[in-house]
Amino acid sequence: MAEIVAGLNAVTKRFGATQALDGVSLQVRKGEILALLGPNGAGKTTAMEIMLGLRRPDSGKAELLGGDPRDPSRRLGVGVTPQDAAFPPRLSGREVIELVRAHYPSPRPTDELIVRFGLGDFVDRQSGGLSGGQRRRIALALAFAGGAGLVFLDEPTTGLDADIRREFWAFLAEFAKAGNTLLLTTHYLEEAEALASRIVLLRTGRIAMTGSVAEIRNRVRARQVTFRAAECPTLPAVLAAETNGDCHRIVASDADRLVRALVQSGVAFRDLEVEPMSLESALRTIGDDGEGASRCA
Repeated sequence: MAEIVAGLNAVTKRFGATQALDGVSLQVRKGEILALLGPNGAGKTTAMEIMLGLRRPDSGKAELLGGDPRDPSRRLGVGVTPQDAAFPPRLSGREVIELVRAHYPSPRPTDELIVRFGLGDFVDRQSGGLSGGQRRRIALALAFAGGAGLVFLDEPTTGLDADIRREFWAFLAEFAKAGNTLLLTTHYLEEAEALASRIVLLRTGRIAMTGSVAEIRNRVRARQVTFRAAECPTLPAVLAAETNGDCHRIVASDADRLVRALVQSGVAFRDLEVEPMSLESALRTIGDDGEGASRCA
């Protein structure tokens, strides 16, 4: 079993009337890319902040690199990109990087970071004059500036264009392959699908499901059924349905049963396809009540 480098044990946290975390226990293992997923308000950022010692739990315990997250010596082994990162507007990107590097005993070379994150065109400009995407790229560089082997990324690629996002994914995969560890939150299901070795799904402050991408798909056991027809009959095992013209797309808990019912309905159809679900579609079905009868319209 891989070493545990961060975690929560029965952690609760409330903000006024809102229960942000409700008895959450999770472990981050050395060498993995763990993606925390869930809708806004699910508790993802709160969980991350408690593991980093930025917030105290109301009950339960957090651990970081074998000790208390509030211990400064533990934080020297961690790199972080928060969801919202603000820099002193008159400092250049290079100066911000140097400031962060100065806090670590064995930081990465500044020039390496500039090249790796494509900062050369703007790194010597004042931060206050940079675009949101440029500031985000500097914020990502800062997470790796200290040479830490454990990195927390909160919505890391928000505001980046598709090409830069994929380049960053390749870097993260390389980082983890070298034995390092990543914990990230993301709203991009494609990002989790491309990167994560394990996923934890949070809903209303509780863990709804955990596993690899393949395990989550298999546990949901739903399939996407697509066909063309002038109308869509009432069908069983429907979890979700969408119609666009004569194209009907259904998420089915039992695709075989649904297809048999479609054939027996007598409705003329064509272009029938039955496919595995994407991670996004699978997560949408978790927590639903299961089977039902529905029309595509």
